[in-house]
Amino acid sequence: MRNIVEKLKEYLDFKNIEIAVAERELGVSNASLSKPFKANTNIKTTTLEKFLSTYKDLNPLWVLDESPNMLRKGNSGQINESLHVYETKKTKEAIIGLQEVPFYDLEATAGLQELFDSGKPHKVLDTIKIPNLPRCDGAISVTGDSMYPLLKSGDIILYKETSVQNIFYGEMYLVSVKSDDWEEYITVKFVQKSEKGEDFVKLVSQNQHHQSKDINIGHISAIAMVKASIRYNTMF
Repeated sequence: MRNIVEKLKEYLDFKNIEIAVAERELGVSNASLSKPFKANTNIKTTTLEKFLSTYKDLNPLWVLDESPNMLRKGNSGQINESLHVYETKKTKEAIIGLQEVPFYDLEATAGLQELFDSGKPHKVLDTIKIPNLPRCDGAISVTGDSMYPLLKSGDIILYKETSVQNIFYGEMYLVSVKSDDWEEYITVKFVQKSEKGEDFVKLVSQNQHHQSKDINIGHISAIAMVKASIRYNTMF
């Protein structure tokens, strides 16, 4: 399923409208479309509203994958998508990119890689919705204090799956490391370059009482960038 940004790009390509021209017609800054189009991330709600109000033939239901028709037809056409459907709560949530990120029970899986590979419904405890959240693949609870005070045990992290070839050094990652054929060590750390060479990475804790550790990249079975975190301050 294509996301909203991909749909808008397809529309502009179909109409042969350059991105710079569209930004001028919308009255937005130069990066309002070009930046999210290039990174394939959500655009601002106000920008999307201007897009739909400027290009009135664009069917908002098609943007949300709720209609097969890219264009809305007028009185002469057989298809007349009613705008009141677009104004429903469900549509408004989808329009602003309000994802439903699955919150998984990591303990119910055989490991992080198994969770990434399957994502079976019975492992989903709930879903999380946060406005303007970067695209995420899932969420889990963390344990331990290695990232304290940035993260504490019980916090929820939301992650985007990636690979060791696409690591951005210095960022926080959810990492699964195989210590042998049977044991798997799952942790959240900053990933930095290792002095041991390109075959290694350094896992660094926020908590100064935890030592950094160099890990052979070949021992990393799964990795995901931490995009956001949630903490409960009270339970009432």
